Amino acid sequence: MDPKRELTSVDLAALVGELGAYEGAKVDKAYLYGDDLVRLKMRDFDRGRVELVLEVGEIKRAHTVAPERVPDAPGRPPQFAMMLRNRLSGADFAGVSQYEFDRILEFVFERDDGTTRIIVELFGQGNVAVTDGEYEVIDCLETVRLKSRTVVPGSRYEFPDSRTNPLTVSREAFDHEMDQSDTDVVRTLATQLNFGGLYAEEICTRAGVEKAMDIDDADEDVYDRIYEAIERLALDLRNGNFDPRLYIADEDEEDDESAGRVVDTTPFPLEEHAELAAEPYDSFLAALDDYFYRLELDEEEEPDPTEQRPDFEEEIAKHERIIEQQQGAIEGFEQEAEALREQAESLYAEYGLVDDILSTVREAREQDRPWDEIEQRFEEGAEQGIEAAEAVVDIDGSEGVVTVEIDGERIDLVAQQGVEQNADRLYTEAKRVEEKKEGALAAIEDTREDLEEVKQRRDRWEAEDAAEDEEDEDEQEERDWLAEPSVPIRENEPWFDRFRWFHTSDGYLVIGGRNADQNEELVKKYLEPGDKVLHTQAHGGPVTVLKATDPSEASSADIELPDSSIEEAAQFAVSYSSVWKDGRYAGDVYAVDSDQVTKTPESGEYLEKGGFAIRGDRTYYRDTPVGVAVGVQCEPYTRVIGGPPSAIEDQAETTIELEPGRYAQADAAKRLYRRFRERFEDESFVRKIASPDRIQHFMPPGGSRITED
Repeated sequence: MDPKRELTSVDLAALVGELGAYEGAKVDKAYLYGDDLVRLKMRDFDRGRVELVLEVGEIKRAHTVAPERVPDAPGRPPQFAMMLRNRLSGADFAGVSQYEFDRILEFVFERDDGTTRIIVELFGQGNVAVTDGEYEVIDCLETVRLKSRTVVPGSRYEFPDSRTNPLTVSREAFDHEMDQSDTDVVRTLATQLNFGGLYAEEICTRAGVEKAMDIDDADEDVYDRIYEAIERLALDLRNGNFDPRLYIADEDEEDDESAGRVVDTTPFPLEEHAELAAEPYDSFLAALDDYFYRLELDEEEEPDPTEQRPDFEEEIAKHERIIEQQQGAIEGFEQEAEALREQAESLYAEYGLVDDILSTVREAREQDRPWDEIEQRFEEGAEQGIEAAEAVVDIDGSEGVVTVEIDGERIDLVAQQGVEQNADRLYTEAKRVEEKKEGALAAIEDTREDLEEVKQRRDRWEAEDAAEDEEDEDEQEERDWLAEPSVPIRENEPWFDRFRWFHTSDGYLVIGGRNADQNEELVKKYLEPGDKVLHTQAHGGPVTVLKATDPSEASSADIELPDSSIEEAAQFAVSYSSVWKDGRYAGDVYAVDSDQVTKTPESGEYLEKGGFAIRGDRTYYRDTPVGVAVGVQCEPYTRVIGGPPSAIEDQAETTIELEPGRYAQADAAKRLYRRFRERFEDESFVRKIASPDRIQHFMPPGGSRITED
């Protein structure tokens, strides 16, 4: 028996009631794993930390999970996750509903600045669409363009066409659906009444009706029994009469590979699963959490007992994750300390206003006025347009704290302290946060040392392996990574990864700016003697630097760069410029030596940020064709690369060429991602190193299409 990998409509109807118990929980953070799993971290005042997962890939589910079971946070949050954080941070979970009897859940979140709806489609390819309160799509994991419906950013979200809801169907409508069928009873319930296979069989069993009975042979008595069974099921779902079960394949069936493994979980016992071992649960959410956790464990490959090599990649990835988290914490401490100092300075900048507020509160308290009355007086003053009263946004009498808003920033004030004392308190808190930052800096250095030690052990191990296999190396065939069932991850994030970059077919590094700040940085920091600088005649192109040497090497003006590398750098410069964005297929590019580039303008001239002046003659490459290939590299490192096709094709295991086209950058990236997944036997490898967000990192600005389409 194959294990359940997707939730049914009945499952979702049961889920809605239990998830509704978390209404009022506040969202802390949102995460996206790969391209199909969303995690929302929330705080419930009664239950504490709540983790909600929404998965719409090969596994389709939506439920809470135990905090200890959530995966480590991804290192670099993609655009979709950042959008969710911006819209949901601090929002209240306002409720969840099932769309009719379809496999669609709608989660609603409320915040002072508006409503956000997350619509989870747990059918077909699966999708997560984020809309505003009026159902306008902000973003979605998959764009849908069908004759029947459209789901794209900027458009109104369209639900699928309505189908019969068996939980609310009238007797007349039920009879009509049954009479219209031309098949047997169980298939009619599965398709016409939308129960699906399992619950169609369960209804028949509960009603005592032969599943294979031809619909023409079903009389009024059969209809009565089936309709009564449906009503009882609907009543249990509406009233939350659940008795959840987790089902396990029969261990006595020795020839069955699934023996002893989980195969299903349901909100109440099913007669169709009477032959299976069952475990009871207090809630359906707990049963779902256990089921999918155990399903994942069951499907993990058994370790090879002959494989003795330590998992260096996992150790390295773990340390890198820790470093990334520590770096994030350091940035957070810096931002927090800066925010506290700015709050303190705001108090001094609005000294009179703040002093007026604090004095009013202190005087009222000295007269034994209750906090509720004080808050009411400020509300009345705000209605009258009194500036000090308008600045007060909240009063917490239990803590003696008054919250004010100054220049759009909310600041908590201790009512019994003066302006100077409140400001000093904020400065002191900022200093304390900076001390935490110092501790984090020390910790990150320790982690970096641990990481380096693991890398050294890995290098020693691989050196020993290489020595043993050196004699047979020439006899070994080149590995077909596309056909490998498991591709090992070998990550390397070079210093230039935040820029646009590629290596030419001759091995020279080319880097380009993504914005004016990076253009400025390239010219000021990374331009060395011997380098070439290329730029398009069209406005809006990146500063492109063809490096003669790596920054870690001694620069040299004597290196003669090959024409082939210069031509590839020229194609790179024109492809990532406004030429591509405008839908054109060629443009002019010029090249100059590094010593011809200056940030000092002529008298009377002005250079914008990212701009530069050229002294001397330029070499032009007229009508340079645009051309970009994106590929997946498997050795020496596993990563996405992109750039001119002539350079990328020999460096990647597989590539896809692009040309200017109608698909938005994010949509085109998703199309490439699906193509790469189809080409590799190890789909999990593609999910890990070539997510749509990572592919988009190497794509030109503007619309694109796959060349062969």
